[in-house]
Amino acid sequence: MATIFGIVGGGVMGEALLSRLLALGVYEPDRILVSDPSIERRQHLHQLYHVSTTTDNRQLWCKSDIVLMAVKPQVFARVVAELTLGESNADAPAATPLVLSILAGTPLERLEAALPGCPVVRAMPNTNAIVGASITSIAPGSLVQSDHVAIARTIFSAVGEVVEVPEVLLDAVTGVSGSGPAYVAIAIEALADGGVAAGLPRAIAQQLAVQTVLGTAKQLAETGLHPGQLKDRVSSPGGTTIAAVAELERAGFRSALIRAVRSAYERARALGRD
Repeated sequence: MATIFGIVGGGVMGEALLSRLLALGVYEPDRILVSDPSIERRQHLHQLYHVSTTTDNRQLWCKSDIVLMAVKPQVFARVVAELTLGESNADAPAATPLVLSILAGTPLERLEAALPGCPVVRAMPNTNAIVGASITSIAPGSLVQSDHVAIARTIFSAVGEVVEVPEVLLDAVTGVSGSGPAYVAIAIEALADGGVAAGLPRAIAQQLAVQTVLGTAKQLAETGLHPGQLKDRVSSPGGTTIAAVAELERAGFRSALIRAVRSAYERARALGRD
């Protein structure tokens, strides 16, 4: 793309997108500008990726055709205040940029009110973006055209798969895939701990757990099997697996995950009301 891509916030998700966009050749380093208040982060991003950095969000806004908002929801108002948008400002950009927001729980209505005239696409990726295995859900705002959606898809495809959903579902998306890597990491850790309890060396137990989860996810993705079908295939009558599954059911494993997703969903909704 021959545009300037601005990233407000050079944290984990900002860097994940930056690194993948450069690796895939979607952007060259001289077409990316990152703003971050931390000198350590700015130095890190400049030295590793050779991109330009700044502390001036207003400068980034004026130079960018596309702006990724990758800050915490709690600092969004402060960032917007720094932009001092308005036609009376001599530094005002000739055209309003396309805004891609990954702020959890921050609705399009609030984003569009804070950034008048800007087409806004709200998105929810997850931290698997670091290895190009994210799943990003996007919801277009009222000023978004088909070409804006295509741009958003191109950018977020750099870090994994992309699906378009109505905004009303994004808080539920947050509960499943946005926060999901944490649930899976806990399950892997517990699986490895079980292996250690049964006598396996820690390194081997973790390798077995990680690869089992990775392979199971790959099998489900490539075969289209329902998870229940895969579980049934592994569970032979009177065997080890069905004994383990019965123990998981007794412990409330399934309902605990459901409650976890629901809790994350409720928290995302609360962030949108703050």
